Amino acid sequence: MTTKATADESFSAQERAAMKERAAEIRAENKRAKSAEKAAADEADVLEKIARMPDGDREMAERVHAIVTTVAPELAPKLYYGQPGYARGGKVLCFFRSGQMDKERYSTFGFSVQAELDSDDGFWPTAYALQEPSEDAWERLGELVRRAVGAPGSD
Repeated sequence: MTTKATADESFSAQERAAMKERAAEIRAENKRAKSAEKAAADEADVLEKIARMPDGDREMAERVHAIVTTVAPELAPKLYYGQPGYARGGKVLCFFRSGQMDKERYSTFGFSVQAELDSDDGFWPTAYALQEPSEDAWERLGELVRRAVGAPGSD
């Protein structure tokens, strides 16, 4: 058995598709100039991806986008494994995953290791399920994003 065959059997079709999409994203990023033009193109890619999401997830992704870009304007929208992500210094800090597109029970909002969410007891969540969030949940998401970027007054 070849290495390629083994790798193909190790990942689901959905995982392989996400990896291919991420590789295409990286190729597209490398072609763009490092400028405001790139930032605008990255945000346009995110907004286009959100617009193509199924009902329900699209509305949640729009709300996430509005919250993140409002409370942490220093984060740059960019695609992350084919889904909306928000980066600082080119590294994704937080992201939204469409449950319907991933064929999962619920959507998620997650944080990468770039997020400043460490707790004193060494135990903290890095992803949250989103399934018809309440207004309180949206407010908490905004507070988590503020904290993740290390915004003053977010503790």
